[in-house]
Amino acid sequence: MVIEQIKMPQLGESVTEGTISKWLVSVGDKVNKYDPLAEVMTDKVNAEVPSSFTGVVKELIAEEGETLAVGEMICTIEMEGGTAQVAPAAATNEDAAPNGAESAEPMDQGNKARYSPAVLKISQEHGIDLTKVSGTGAGGRITRKDLLKLIESGNIPAAGQKVEAGKEPAEVQAPKQEVTQPVSAPTPTSPAINIPVAVGDIEIPVTGIRKAIAANMLRSKHEAPHAWTMIEVDATNLVEYRNSLKDEFKKKEGFNLTFFAFFVKAVAQALKEFPQINSMWAGDKIIQKKDINISIAVATDDALYVPVIKQADEKTIKGIAREIADLAVKVRTGKLRSEDMQGGTFTVNNTGSFGSVQSMGIINYPQAAILQVESIVKRPVVMNNGMIAVRDMVNLCLSLDHRVLDGLVCGRFLQRVKEILENTSKSTTSIY
Repeated sequence: MVIEQIKMPQLGESVTEGTISKWLVSVGDKVNKYDPLAEVMTDKVNAEVPSSFTGVVKELIAEEGETLAVGEMICTIEMEGGTAQVAPAAATNEDAAPNGAESAEPMDQGNKARYSPAVLKISQEHGIDLTKVSGTGAGGRITRKDLLKLIESGNIPAAGQKVEAGKEPAEVQAPKQEVTQPVSAPTPTSPAINIPVAVGDIEIPVTGIRKAIAANMLRSKHEAPHAWTMIEVDATNLVEYRNSLKDEFKKKEGFNLTFFAFFVKAVAQALKEFPQINSMWAGDKIIQKKDINISIAVATDDALYVPVIKQADEKTIKGIAREIADLAVKVRTGKLRSEDMQGGTFTVNNTGSFGSVQSMGIINYPQAAILQVESIVKRPVVMNNGMIAVRDMVNLCLSLDHRVLDGLVCGRFLQRVKEILENTSKSTTSIY
C-alpha cells in the first residue's frame, strides 16, 4: 500500500490559508479520484477539496474548524498497489526532548509532531512545551483548543511533566502562568477582548466566513486611506423604461430584469472611459487593470460574498442581468466556486435593496474603489424651468483609495455614470 498526502490547496489569488469547515469523509471510507473530501472556507468562499487519488482514507490530520496554511497536509489516503510509503514528518527543535532526555513522542505517535500554525503560535506565545502535552485530536493530535484549555486553567506543563489536555497535572504543578484576560484563538483581526457576559447574553462563535470578512475589512481600513464622494442621479427615465419591459422580459428569459443590471452596465461603460478607476495599489506602483471585472456584493443571513461578473463592459444588460441572477442563486444555495470570486477589479454594492439612501462602503481590498447604489426614491425636484416635479432619484456613493485616486478623476467618473443613467430610455438603450 502507498500512503498519499492531501494538502491544503490554494483556492484563489493571494489565499495563504484555509479553514476546514466540514469533513465529508471519515477514516476508512473508500474514495475515488475527484470525490469531495472536505469543505474549506477561504476568503469568504466555501469550496470543496477533491481527492487526488483513489483509495481509502487513512487519517484526517486537521479537525473541523482548524485553519491550516496552503500546502499543509490535511489528510492521508492509502492507495492500492506498491509498498507502503509515506514521508516522515520533518524533525524540529520543538519536537526534540529537552536536555537530551528521551523523546516524549515515540515513532508511533509521529502524528502529534505535526502542529498547525495556530498551535505553534500559541505554544510560542505562552512557553508551552508541546512534547509534554497529550492532544485530544485525531490520533492524539494537539489542537489549539487543547492549548487554550491549558492556558485558561493555568496548567502550563514544565519540562519533564506530561499534561493531558483539559486535566490537572499529577502531583506537583509548575508555577501557573499569570493570565490577565481570557485567551481566544489568535486571528488576524483583533486580540481577545475581555467583555463581561451577563445572564441572558448569547455568545455566538465566530465562523470562518465571518473571520475572513473581518480580516479583509480590517486590512482595507488599515491600509487604504478612504475618501468618500456622492452624486445624485435622476433615474426617472430608467425606471419607466425598465418597468415597461420587466414582465415581458421575465416571461421570455426566465429571470428578472433588475435595476441593478442597468447600474452595473453603466459603471462598466464608465470604467472603460476612465481606466484609472479600474486600478490597484501595489506598493511602489499602481496596477491599471485591462479587464473590467465587476464584483457584486451578495448577502446571506450570516455572511457576505462578492462574486465577479467578468468582462462586464463586453456584456449586454440582459447578459449582466443573467449573471447577477445566476451568481445570487449560487451564493444562496452554497454552490459558489472559488473561481467565481476571483479577478474582481471594481465593486458595485446594491445597498438600495435594503432601503438605504446613503452609505460609505469599505473598499474591497485590493481594489481602489467601491460604488454603493442606493434606493431609488420619489422626491420633489426643482427642474430647469423652475417648476417642481416628482422624480425617481437615486444616490451613488463612491468610496475611494486616496493613494490611487483623487477627487477630480472620481468626480468625472461619477458624472459619466450619471449621464449614462439619466439618458437610459427606450429610444437610446438596448437591453440586448
